[in-house]
Amino acid sequence: MRGRITGDGDLLVEGTVEGDVTLRGALVLAEGASATSNVEAEAVTVNGTLDGDVRARTVVVGGSGHLRGDVTAEAFAIEEGAEVNGRLEAEFDLPPELSGGGTSGKRR
Repeated sequence: MRGRITGDGDLLVEGTVEGDVTLRGALVLAEGASATSNVEAEAVTVNGTLDGDVRARTVVVGGSGHLRGDVTAEAFAIEEGAEVNGRLEAEFDLPPELSGGGTSGKRR
């Protein structure tokens, strides 16, 4: 598929996508699938190869996943075996033992 994809629902990609993806739902990139796309979605799961920046509430890179691009997310998970090359921008609270001085603060 070549071209921009937009929609209100979820999308499962089992082939190849070239073009930006904007969804109100979730994007799942299946194992063996590839996308050269900037992605904006509620949730993104990468089990294939994604080349592009990602902006989502939650991002998961599965054990067979390859992500090359910058990620902006509230929650980010990398499974063992996954490859990620890029920057992560997220706000989160550190536990007191890691925040120094016992106060929990937002970190970037």
